[in-house]
Amino acid sequence: MSSSAPQDTGHRLWSVDEHLADVLSAVRPLEPIELQLLDAQGCVLVEDVTVPVALPPFDNSSMDGYAVRTADVQGASEEFPAVLTVVGDVAAGSGELPTVGPGEAARIMTGAPLPPGAEAVVPVEWTDGGTGGGAAAGMTPASAAPEQAGGEVRVHRAAEARAHVRARGSDVQAGDLALAAGTVLGPPQIALLAAIGRGTVRVRPRPRVVVLSTGSELVQPGEALTAGTIYDSNSFALAAAARDAGAIAYRVGAVADDADTLRATIEDQLIRADLLVTTGGVSVGAYDVVKEALSSVGHSTGGTDGEDVDGGRMDFRKLAMQPGKPQGFGTIGPDHTPLLALPGNPVSSYVSFELFVRPAIRALMGLPESEVRRPSVRAVLSADKALGSPAGRRQFLRGTYDPESGTVSPVGGSGSHLIAALAHADSLMVVPEDVTSVEPGTELEVILLG
Repeated sequence: MSSSAPQDTGHRLWSVDEHLADVLSAVRPLEPIELQLLDAQGCVLVEDVTVPVALPPFDNSSMDGYAVRTADVQGASEEFPAVLTVVGDVAAGSGELPTVGPGEAARIMTGAPLPPGAEAVVPVEWTDGGTGGGAAAGMTPASAAPEQAGGEVRVHRAAEARAHVRARGSDVQAGDLALAAGTVLGPPQIALLAAIGRGTVRVRPRPRVVVLSTGSELVQPGEALTAGTIYDSNSFALAAAARDAGAIAYRVGAVADDADTLRATIEDQLIRADLLVTTGGVSVGAYDVVKEALSSVGHSTGGTDGEDVDGGRMDFRKLAMQPGKPQGFGTIGPDHTPLLALPGNPVSSYVSFELFVRPAIRALMGLPESEVRRPSVRAVLSADKALGSPAGRRQFLRGTYDPESGTVSPVGGSGSHLIAALAHADSLMVVPEDVTSVEPGTELEVILLG
């Protein structure tokens, strides 16, 4: 590990866009691997997948009923039913199939292959079910009433050719493109891959993100608070946010304000991290130990402030934003693992995650640029009074967005410790750097969090 001191580039204010660009320039998509289908859920496909066989692979019934020839049921009615000889049962997965000849029918179950000679399926409700009575309400399993696989059935309605038959290849044809490279694999995509016989698939794995919160005042939820302590909420919020972004998240319990302990913890976590996130300890206080701890594990990113790429330095910056002014970024360890050091105030931490960490996770996944950042819309401010914003800072205010009216309303104040307000927000209202007051009725950019 390098022993160089961290680089504090706080002599100038970085813009939000500059910092994000610097972060993304150091992040490369993870190398593809072959995974079993369920392990690939949430991952990004790196190859086009074509269909090897038609789906469905054979004509099959979409109903429980009887496979018939259309000529045999032409003109059938309840008063003058067509009486057909039942020549056997066809269940889903049947191999040997009975042939349906003139005046004959075969009992057939949903998903079962259409037997030779049959041209349509009449639902069991259109028949007497072979009982000799009125309209049947259902079919008795062959195992419970094997005798109903023979005898006669009365059909009360006619059926057109191919009625209630799912044609071979009606879903996809052999050679069709099933899924394109770049697709995120959710449950429907996993189902399609399984349906066409793929047991494994080549994807970029979900990034492993380790989240550490720092502070001697932090107590884990469920434990008793003592004088001067608070519960650690940041690590839970950021681990959950990392999962929401598509990562596999590992939450490390709060680390005390001791540089050696934090350094050792970070080095221990490198083995399972594609990205590390710390929260707290990046400001200018006497106990902000993240800068001190990272002085011997950092590798600079080669950013825009003239850092020495081989000097082994983390960059700590001040950004022209509120909340979230202090930020740290670099790469650490032998694999140059990216690390983002976020401020410790809960709202500052969460807003910083959404703006910088989430895009880094999405970039590691190999998602296209259009899917790296949260979507944003334009909305009209609905408020009782004007909203103030500091000059020269891009402010991110919590809000609730109403898509029907195209309006956004503020939630809570601008304080960076107001967790309750954050819990009720579904968006962030963006006030540009050159705006100090936003009047009701003004149109704003709104970042959607849901």
